[in-house]
Amino acid sequence: MADITVEGRGADAYRVTITEEDSATTHDVTVGAVDVARLAGGCPPEDLIVASFRFLLEREPKESILGRFDLMVIARYFPEYPAAITGYLQ
Repeated sequence: MADITVEGRGADAYRVTITEEDSATTHDVTVGAVDVARLAGGCPPEDLIVASFRFLLEREPKESILGRFDLMVIARYFPEYPAAITGYLQ
C-alpha cells in the first residue's frame, strides 16, 4: 500500500508525496475552501487530498498522476469522483 503525505505550501497549495516500496512521486495540488467544503464537509483539506489520491491510485499508477493540478480536475477524468470521494474519507 502506498504512503501518502501532504505538506501545506501556502494558501490552497499542497505538495503530495506518494511512496511505494523504493520509489516516490511528488505532486503539487491546489484546492479551494469552497471545494473542500462541498466535497468533504468539515474535514480538513489534507484529509480530502489523501482520500483523493487513494481514489486515483485505485485507477492508475502513481507515475500516471499529473505532477501539478487543481483537485477538481479529477472529475474531468473520472466523473464519478465527486460522488465517490466521501467513501474514501477516513
